[in-house]
Amino acid sequence: MEVARAVSERGELVLRRREGGALELRVNGVFVMDDVETSSEELLASAALATVRRPDRVLVGGLGLGYTVRALLRDVRLGAVVVAEIEPELVTWMRDGLVPSVLDDPRVSVEVGDVRAVIAAAAEASYDAILLDVDNGPDFLVYNENSAIYSADFLIVCRERLRAGGVLTVWSSSESPALAAAVEVVFGACQVTPVPVQLQGRAERYYVYQGAT
Repeated sequence: MEVARAVSERGELVLRRREGGALELRVNGVFVMDDVETSSEELLASAALATVRRPDRVLVGGLGLGYTVRALLRDVRLGAVVVAEIEPELVTWMRDGLVPSVLDDPRVSVEVGDVRAVIAAAAEASYDAILLDVDNGPDFLVYNENSAIYSADFLIVCRERLRAGGVLTVWSSSESPALAAAVEVVFGACQVTPVPVQLQGRAERYYVYQGAT
């Protein structure tokens, strides 16, 4: 059952309720996420929080259904989280209650815009962690222009925005040696964590890539 639909310059977003009650997000007809299998989004957050001693200020690229932000908010050490989301309708759907909201927590603020622009506009050494979950990964893009997010050039910008002891974590729906190599070049090392998931009855693996300053 369709819950909501929107069209932007990047294509069509559909929020739907599957038989059985699961809430699902599709972009341009491609499955992006649901509220059943959220372990990799939660790992994206927990991997960052386990590395950073004081997560005073964190940036999350991609709001989605809110599970990465929700996992961050469970940590009482968290000072503030800035969410960069390019699709304003996703923010509206959450504020309207179509998606369970994480936006009413006073630690959360949202910047509607391309995560690349949001990070580029930030001052150097302004974040303790940057978490990127804005597409399906470099090898299965929903929006082709997002390929730049996984490039060494953009990862360098991310590294410059991190404080000493900071961490970058990147979500991908598939294994990507190229992404691992780019993170290693920029940060000196890359930790790759496969996450076994059950995706609508199928056994799959998602991946989290991490580099630290």
